Amino acid sequence: MRYTPAGVPLFAFRLSHRSRQLEAKHPREVELEAQAVAIGDIAQKLAALPLGQALTLGGFLATRNRRSTQLVLHVNEFEIE
Repeated sequence: MRYTPAGVPLFAFRLSHRSRQLEAKHPREVELEAQAVAIGDIAQKLAALPLGQALTLGGFLATRNRRSTQLVLHVNEFEIE
C-alpha cells in the first residue's frame, strides 16, 4: 500500500488466474498472472485481505502509462469467493 501525492491510498498487486474455458467448442486450461491496481477505499479493503484470497474482480484494462504497452487491471469492484 502506498499513497499518491494527494494522499489517496493506492494498492498495486499481482493476481493469478486459473480456469478452464471453451474455445471453438474445445476445453482449454487458462493460467496467467497480471498486474492490477486499486485506488481509494477499495485499495484499503484489498490490502487488508490475506494473500491467496479467492476474489472476483471488476474494473477496466489500461496501459501502465502513455508510452507503455503493458496492461494493468484497474479494480473498481470486488467480491470475496
